[in-house]
Amino acid sequence: MRFAGKVALIAGASEGIGRATAVLLASEGADVVVVARNGERLANLAEELKAYGHGVLTVVADCVKEEDVQSTVRKAVDKFGRIDILVNCIGGSTIIKNSRTAVEDMSLAEFEALVQFNLVPTFLMCKHVSPLMKAQGSGKIVNISSLASRGLTGSSGAYSAAKAGIIALTRKLSIELGPSGVHCNGIAPGLVLTERINRHYVPNMSPENAAALLNSIPLRRHSMPEDQARVVAFLASRDSDMVTGVTIDVAGGL
Repeated sequence: MRFAGKVALIAGASEGIGRATAVLLASEGADVVVVARNGERLANLAEELKAYGHGVLTVVADCVKEEDVQSTVRKAVDKFGRIDILVNCIGGSTIIKNSRTAVEDMSLAEFEALVQFNLVPTFLMCKHVSPLMKAQGSGKIVNISSLASRGLTGSSGAYSAAKAGIIALTRKLSIELGPSGVHCNGIAPGLVLTERINRHYVPNMSPENAAALLNSIPLRRHSMPEDQARVVAFLASRDSDMVTGVTIDVAGGL
């Protein structure tokens, strides 16, 4: 039970990597605070998490809004007294009509929407949780970037820029927080077969493109949310106590 006695806050927990992470951390002993905009999905998740016998708090919030983030952190501390682990899973490329839009064809509104949705929640959560961790003298922050940050997918320039920003923010935070005993790391997934990807992306792929994508991955399989959650759990645990400032590609060798 790597996380017995630990309190984990997972932002963006209603589906995908965030949901898989919440389940894994709870299964290994953590009290969990799960945050998302979709209250119904959070309620369903909470029922599953409670089966592990540890504390569960659900918070319906829009983490693009600073007041929602501040309220979320207060509720977590009021309930559990501390936050030991922060996992930032909010983001995605499919909030605009064409997630592969070229820079020259993208509107400023689309660019701003993608940057806001993918980078701002991570910044706000780190901003308001890190002082608590510094005061505790310990903490693990794990941010979710993407291979798009390295220009290795067909995603838009705005999505790539936002995810690259998460890597830079992660590195900078590791330097700022390290002397206080707080770790900050990240992962960069490739294509992960989350509910959102299966809804918006996979149905639009031709069989030829689907085969080409699979063949581009050295391990010859697509990632599932649980694959990502296991690496997040490593970075959130004592197993990574000498690791900070890094972002691990979790993409089967792509």
